[in-house]
Amino acid sequence: MTLIKKPLAIAGALLSLVGSAAMAEVDTNVVKTIKTRLEASNPKATYGEVRESPIEGLYEVDVDDGNTTLFVSADGNHFVYGDLYQVKAGGVANLSEQRRATRRAAVMGALDTEDMIVFSPKGETKASVYVFTDVDCGYCRKLHQDVPELNKRGIEVRYLAFPRGGLNSLGYRKLATAWCAEDSNKTLTALKNRENVPLDVCKTNPVAAQYKLGNEAIDVRGTPTIVMEDGRVVPGYLPPDRLLKELGI
Repeated sequence: MTLIKKPLAIAGALLSLVGSAAMAEVDTNVVKTIKTRLEASNPKATYGEVRESPIEGLYEVDVDDGNTTLFVSADGNHFVYGDLYQVKAGGVANLSEQRRATRRAAVMGALDTEDMIVFSPKGETKASVYVFTDVDCGYCRKLHQDVPELNKRGIEVRYLAFPRGGLNSLGYRKLATAWCAEDSNKTLTALKNRENVPLDVCKTNPVAAQYKLGNEAIDVRGTPTIVMEDGRVVPGYLPPDRLLKELGI
């Protein structure tokens, strides 16, 4: 297996590209003023590019890898925290979430599936989902029991590791064992079935990198977290019929 080397470096490069065209349209003095004010108020945060927002007089600034966006006045003295919605005929559209989804899709699409544990259909693959998983959570096990049915319906499941207890937990060692195994698919299934699997943590396992990716680039709050190819997130378990409906299949 080719292991993840620099997933966050890839993510960072992608995040800098998203919205770079808008960056060129913002006056450099406005950019400097906003960045200076924000960094002075909270130097511990990481601020992204300054972009034009759909609201005249407000500028968008991503904070901490884009999981949060501020809408800031040109003088940097005021900002609005929260999602931006567009009022449309028949409802509203969450513009902030749409942008986050585009970013997530770019980040996930740049990762190598060789670094994941992938369960693929025997026939045509109609769609793929990324799943941040642990081995000890009940709904992770429930989702894994659905994998044969999902495969049968043409859905490929791409697992990434997310030990809920952190990198010093038994869950980390179990996940690392699966990723280090000669047959990772079989070992992950055995662990999710609560079978007694000897722990074997190799130094080159990608669990820590994937855990960091989930925390910082995707904002995973729990497991399982399903990420669609278009960047939409389902925070939790969905039965096969509902998941296929979300995928438009």
